[in-house]
Amino acid sequence: MSENRLSIILKPAFLLLALSLFTACKTGERNKSFQGICGTVIFKSGNHMPGPSRPQPKGQPVVRDVLIYELTKIDQTEATDDGFYSKIKTKLVKQVKSGKDGQFCVSLPPGSYSVFVREEKGFYANLSDGQNNIYPVTVEKDRRSTITVDITYQAVF
Repeated sequence: MSENRLSIILKPAFLLLALSLFTACKTGERNKSFQGICGTVIFKSGNHMPGPSRPQPKGQPVVRDVLIYELTKIDQTEATDDGFYSKIKTKLVKQVKSGKDGQFCVSLPPGSYSVFVREEKGFYANLSDGQNNIYPVTVEKDRRSTITVDITYQAVF
């Protein structure tokens, strides 16, 4: 095979190899460890009762203010009804807005936090643990905690 033909074959192969290595490096940069909370905010309304041959509605991703507070117990709030709180007495750590796809990400130091979303009727969180902590999420060093915040006050289960 002549040197010219070999060059025609090898140059594109070399360029393809170089491009794939460059892309791998760029992808690796995007996948660096993230420390904090990422999630999706979903609004659910209507009938979510299970039934035969009835598909479960998934809800709609929504734009909302997501508020991250120091870990908050129920007695550190003024609760109203249906998962709503009018006042939270712990410190607000960070606030972020979910996108049209409902997704959000917030960088946080290691620790335990409570997650709320802002609704017209107040702060909303519909989960608690056995120690009366409201929507508790733990962030570990160099780890991403992934959650789904379901807003369900207009849904029936």
